[in-house]
Amino acid sequence: MALVTPLSPEHDLETKKLSEFFNETLGFCPNSVLTMQRRPAISKAFINLNKAVMANEGRVTSALKRMIAWVSSNATGCRYCQAHAIRAAERYGAEQEQLDNIWEYRTHSAFSEAERVALDFSLAASQVPNAVNAEIKERLYQYWDEGEIVEMLGVISLFGYLNRWNDSMGTNIESGAVESADQYLGKHGWEKGKHDGTQY
Repeated sequence: MALVTPLSPEHDLETKKLSEFFNETLGFCPNSVLTMQRRPAISKAFINLNKAVMANEGRVTSALKRMIAWVSSNATGCRYCQAHAIRAAERYGAEQEQLDNIWEYRTHSAFSEAERVALDFSLAASQVPNAVNAEIKERLYQYWDEGEIVEMLGVISLFGYLNRWNDSMGTNIESGAVESADQYLGKHGWEKGKHDGTQY
């Protein structure tokens, strides 16, 4: 059971309307948002930030943004967000070979050098203490411009919030997210952990 119980999608109609965004990204409204709406200003601000961060502005594709989110969530250990990120990457057209080999992004031929540095940036920026350094900066600038780097760090920072929220909350994971996580992450030991509804 989560630390705080999610409310009905009907609780706050403004949040419900904004949450239609997640029907595209995930196929359902996440329990995290249904919990945030206990303070509707938080749920609405979060959804609007999510929409702004995940907007497709060009070369940092929607699929790559979700893979950046997965690397960040994997680094912090949030199994709820790992599952959501891999599901969204799948729904936004990440190549099958990339989904199947996301754990090996540094060496697998399905990933370009530009994608590798974006994912390495996510890993470094998600660590505590932060591991972004001059080498990461130099590699980023070989492939990406400053606006694109801002987009990537927006994703990493958004998932920093989500990783803290969902791991602390023990948010109950939805069946659709479990399905995607089992398919792509299960072979590496992914499991629901505290998100299975039995803790707290």
